[in-house]
Amino acid sequence: MGSEMASDWIRIIVGLIIVLAFSQLNALFLVWLERKVAGHIQLRYGPMEVGPHGILQTIADGIKLVGKELITPLSADWKLFVIAPVLVFMPVLVAFLVLPFDENLVIRDMNLGVLLIFAFSTLSVLAILAGGWAANNKYALLGAIRSVAQNVAYEIPLLLAVLSVALMTQSLRFSEIVAAQCRVWFIFLQPVAGLIFLICATAETNRAPFDIPEAESELIAGFHTEYSGMRFGLFFLAEYTNMFIVSAVATALFFGGWHGPFGFSFGLPGIVWFLLKVYILLFVIMWVRWTFPRVRFDQLMNFSWKVMLPLSLLNLIVTAAVLKFI
Repeated sequence: MGSEMASDWIRIIVGLIIVLAFSQLNALFLVWLERKVAGHIQLRYGPMEVGPHGILQTIADGIKLVGKELITPLSADWKLFVIAPVLVFMPVLVAFLVLPFDENLVIRDMNLGVLLIFAFSTLSVLAILAGGWAANNKYALLGAIRSVAQNVAYEIPLLLAVLSVALMTQSLRFSEIVAAQCRVWFIFLQPVAGLIFLICATAETNRAPFDIPEAESELIAGFHTEYSGMRFGLFFLAEYTNMFIVSAVATALFFGGWHGPFGFSFGLPGIVWFLLKVYILLFVIMWVRWTFPRVRFDQLMNFSWKVMLPLSLLNLIVTAAVLKFI
């Protein structure tokens, strides 16, 4: 028993070290990729000067960000103000514990792995609220309030979409959900739930056209208006890492995880298939950002409560009925 517990702790510690390194490199790559995607959509090249095709530009920007002064407003609640950027990044580390990159490449395969990710994701909302409140800035506070309202609204249809998959597999363990898709991905069996999940996940990560909490044209920079240096960098890092997390969860729930299409791997390892699908979804999220305009806050809330919620409920009821009578 003692040796098993020791091996579990060693696996978790090594996994967290790898996750910390990967999250940094992944964020640097995604920032570069988004700038290139935005450039090509707008018929320009994007960053080109630092390194081949500007690949080292984000490293230079990161070094500059580390050197920036950390400014705390005099009227801010400094304890909350300092802890919010750290708190916003913690759920990201927890989510990596249960993500199944391959059949044998998961830090901890928990029975309630899906529930764990969504339970800890609420901490990000609390961190954003704390950061906006602590800054003692009206624009930051408005952005934080918008973020809470948006996350509450879109989390319900998101969870209902996940419940449809859980009903089909009768499990909340990622490995069992992925194993059930060895032949047919759930996106073909649950296309409505998959679409709802992707839309709600985009809203949950505060990405355009749902970036109301940051709305530069209205709120300067929203909840992180008063943040500078690496405090702002942590919010930025958490956003891009959360994009990876929701894309990875969507891959595991709807796109077959580490399985190739229709059970064919074509000689590629499972982790290659998993990461390939994740980065395709990330590209789609970026594509959507630079294609559609930002919606108004009332349109955002009406779309969730009047369209997404009834649709996800109907999809769940139909799924339950089909499973009952088949």
